[in-house]
Amino acid sequence: MTSHHETLAAFDRALTGGPLPKGITALDPSEAEQRFNVYRNNMMVSLTEALNARYPVIRRLVGDAFFGAMARVFIEHHKPTSPVLQEWGKEFAIFLDRFSPLKEYPYLGDVARIEYARGVAFHAADAEPIAASTLTSANPETLRMGLHPSVQVLKLRYAAVSIWTRNQPGFETYPIGHSGEIALVLRDRIFDVPVAAISPAEAEMIEALRMGRPLASAAASGSLKDPMFNPQPLLVSLMQAGVLTEGSPKT
Repeated sequence: MTSHHETLAAFDRALTGGPLPKGITALDPSEAEQRFNVYRNNMMVSLTEALNARYPVIRRLVGDAFFGAMARVFIEHHKPTSPVLQEWGKEFAIFLDRFSPLKEYPYLGDVARIEYARGVAFHAADAEPIAASTLTSANPETLRMGLHPSVQVLKLRYAAVSIWTRNQPGFETYPIGHSGEIALVLRDRIFDVPVAAISPAEAEMIEALRMGRPLASAAASGSLKDPMFNPQPLLVSLMQAGVLTEGSPKT
């Protein structure tokens, strides 16, 4: 008898074109291969559709036919390890970085990182925003704020924020830069998941807030990146989005 591990390995190989695993049969044994092919095809279709939904800009950039063929290669090497499909597909960005047919399009991996981050942001846990009165009345030297779990800062090698934006409805003429960008991804009060390019100073301030530093200290950390940094527009934007939360007092 084969071990459980061997059975699982054989089943896994069969899902991507390998021979039928031992023990798989049907009422009519001659139909076993045909019936397993139906299961195999349904799995491939459902996982491809999951990638389609998670990475619509990548699909648009490479075309439906290429995306479908590429998805099959990815699925063969990166099957889900959880029944929750929203947790699957994180490796797709690295896969795109290394996929030789796309070597002339090295920015695709960074675009995929944005798209995966948007999915993470959308499904992030809820958190109560800080009251506006607290933000305006507290001493910035001592005020500590947290960030909503959806907030992510991605430091990207390419102008992927511009590329992602240009592939949104109504932004077809959006200019694309020629250098790396920093993406801010979050889920706002109305459950939209916007993506914005931010400066190194803004990224530094956000990370300082995440670390629990007081507001004044976090703003000062941004100024180290840019002496002309003005933290107010960023604070207003984060406040309006509802992603500034009550911080933990220093112990």
